[in-house]
Amino acid sequence: MKRKTVAVLFGGQSEEYEISLQSAHSIIESLDSEKYLVIPLGITRDGRWLKYDGDIDRIRDDSWSESDFCAPAVISPDRYTHGILVSDGDRTTTLPLDAAFPVLHGKNGEDGSVQGLLSIAGIPCVGCGILSSALCMDKDAAHKLVRAAGVKTPDAVVLDAPASDSELADRTSSLRYPLFVKPVNAGSSFGITKIENPSELAEAARLAFRYDRKAIIEEAIDGFEVGCAVLGNETLTVGEVDEIELSHGFFDYADKYTNRTSKIHMPARIDADTASRIKRAAAVIYRALDCRGFARVDMFLTSGNEIVFNEVNTIPGFTYQSRYPNMLKGIGMTFAQIADRLIELATEES
Repeated sequence: MKRKTVAVLFGGQSEEYEISLQSAHSIIESLDSEKYLVIPLGITRDGRWLKYDGDIDRIRDDSWSESDFCAPAVISPDRYTHGILVSDGDRTTTLPLDAAFPVLHGKNGEDGSVQGLLSIAGIPCVGCGILSSALCMDKDAAHKLVRAAGVKTPDAVVLDAPASDSELADRTSSLRYPLFVKPVNAGSSFGITKIENPSELAEAARLAFRYDRKAIIEEAIDGFEVGCAVLGNETLTVGEVDEIELSHGFFDYADKYTNRTSKIHMPARIDADTASRIKRAAAVIYRALDCRGFARVDMFLTSGNEIVFNEVNTIPGFTYQSRYPNMLKGIGMTFAQIADRLIELATEES
């Protein structure tokens, strides 16, 4: 059997660079070397693209780009090339690809940017495409489409530009505290503040605008967060539901990757009927946002047992400890099977 050549893209110019390294390391390690020729293609913090041929543990500890096993490389947008151009002094080598697996969390990786490059190049892309990636990254657009699909979303207002204190007070007068103030386009809780009273609003809005040109201010939901792993294109596989238990505050960047003040329950501590409703809602959301390949759908379950949409992560954390693979592990899939199936889903449409 001929091996498929798959580029795993990692790193990137995002606040989630370090998490990308951990996810990519796990994925590369899990892929069957008899089925796949894996080409690690890293993007440094300052935006250099490098093909990496060294020990994959150096990806995990972020020493990969300083090694002697790197060569400048880019994905060519030329469909005839259909792969990577690697520079070796005065010589350029072409490496054709069967697929690319972006493991680039956050901006410039999860927002449709890289997916657009791969589409132009004609290279099958693992995961969501341009439209769904962009929609899911935009909290305002995602909420509008999910609400139109019949799933409740938090009451919110959107600011298209920084506003004065009086304008903020006027725009948010219909909302009930506590509130969450968030950048519209940002991942992993960067720039998000939970506020309890109007005196905190202006500072929270300033922080949100440091991460994006738009901010969303939404009512906090009285309940807890649940998640659902969805895998597939036309036919969907839905994992077990998990639950985030917080001791205080909200599920911020530090907690997502350290569980310092939170605990993940998988499966969630809910009854079977509620779990089924959450899974059905996750599938509705996945389709409403045109998702393909895989995504983690995050929702809230209120004290009244109502489901409220939060967000969709089109490239969720992907280590052995991450929520997405563990939810699918709950229905019997191993990490290696998940990674293998994702590449199959990408290439079966090409």
